[in-house]
Amino acid sequence: MLKKKIKSKNNLYDQKGLEIHNFSKKLWKIHRSITGPGVRQSLSLIKKKCEKVQIKSIKSETKVFDWKIPREWIINDAYILTPNNKKICNFKSNFLHLVSYSEPTNKYIDLKNLKKHLHTIKKRPKAIPYNTSYYKKNWGFCISYNEFKKLKNGKYFVKIDSKFKKGELNYGELLIEGKSKKEIFISTYICHPNLANNEISGPALLTFIADWILKMKNRRYSYRIVFVPETIGSIAYLSKNYKGMKKNTIAGYNLTCIGDSREYSYMPSRNGDHLSDKAAKHVLKYIDRNYKTYSWLERGSDERQYCSPGIDLPLCVIMRSKYGTYPEYHTSDDNLKDVVTPKGFSGSFKLIKLIIEAIENNYMPKATIIGEPFLSKRNFIYNKLNDKKNIKIDQKFFHVTDSMKKNINRNEIFFQRKLMHCFWWCDGKHDLFDIADKLNIPIWELDDVLKELIRQKLIKKK
Repeated sequence: MLKKKIKSKNNLYDQKGLEIHNFSKKLWKIHRSITGPGVRQSLSLIKKKCEKVQIKSIKSETKVFDWKIPREWIINDAYILTPNNKKICNFKSNFLHLVSYSEPTNKYIDLKNLKKHLHTIKKRPKAIPYNTSYYKKNWGFCISYNEFKKLKNGKYFVKIDSKFKKGELNYGELLIEGKSKKEIFISTYICHPNLANNEISGPALLTFIADWILKMKNRRYSYRIVFVPETIGSIAYLSKNYKGMKKNTIAGYNLTCIGDSREYSYMPSRNGDHLSDKAAKHVLKYIDRNYKTYSWLERGSDERQYCSPGIDLPLCVIMRSKYGTYPEYHTSDDNLKDVVTPKGFSGSFKLIKLIIEAIENNYMPKATIIGEPFLSKRNFIYNKLNDKKNIKIDQKFFHVTDSMKKNINRNEIFFQRKLMHCFWWCDGKHDLFDIADKLNIPIWELDDVLKELIRQKLIKKK
């Protein structure tokens, strides 16, 4: 029966992974940068899946901390014509061909000067790299090294049909109320085009996580979920909300590069000792014992903003392959076929779900009596796993007798030991993560034991 339940649950995760992957395909078709129509289209798609998401905006040139919201970038078309009138670096065939935020260009140029505006990766000769010029006026194209080598001397025509205008920066926000005003904060970024793991995996997964949280019954905590353009989006969001967030946020996660099927990765918060760190490390240990931990010195995404001086939110990063470490990173090889998979999404959905559930159910138990409990007088009832008759506990169960072995199964003996081991740490100073780590078991395996200890009035929630 237990195996059937586990198999059924795994099938549900597999189905969820497939749904998230299919949703990713829709996001893939949209061109995005840090501002512009593509961001709004992507947020509208997310809102269609998760109706409670609100699409918000901040006007161009608004000052946000030490930064300023850039003008909105609109791109219609971009390409290069070779001396033989062949169209290359066609933006419409692959969004990565154009350097994001390229200024309008309409001119002939020789190969020597054109090369100053071309970006390529020699180590991945078939791949188109990804490049940006958000805050410095410039233009450029990205091209595979194999195509780059084929370029001949002559005059090339460069066409970039783009414009900058006073508009807005858009982001998505979802606030889900729980019994407590204390919040769990989850963020992802939505600004890169045609990058499956580095970009699309985060928003796709978080859309489904948000939908699941909305359906969660008896939420203990409130949830703040945001979809922002990387860096400038998180800075802008914090500039409007950081005071309340500093007061109420008990745990936070930035989700990025989380759709592949490789090892999991974790980057701590700046201090590394928050509830979010404890929960992430605990769950990861039982999901993937080979998960990789990175140093805060290796930061690179929006954790820089959320953990910056003056903000210092308790936020860490959950990833599969860390950004910048996997070979397909920031190239056209980072796709939905070879890198991001339904299996990867399935595992990541399960991981984030378990972390949230663990935090929701965590508390600090405290014994209601002094000293070791006398269990015999309580007519203590064991966990019934294999349809055996319930039996009373021998107060010296650490020394299980032969007669006891005839009457109880191994699961019952294990439950007895686990219960008393757990009780020994119910001193009001250790939370469930601490106790589970002491017992070297997943936090979710404490559930039956804690229920029994509470039922027997041996512990209470502090």
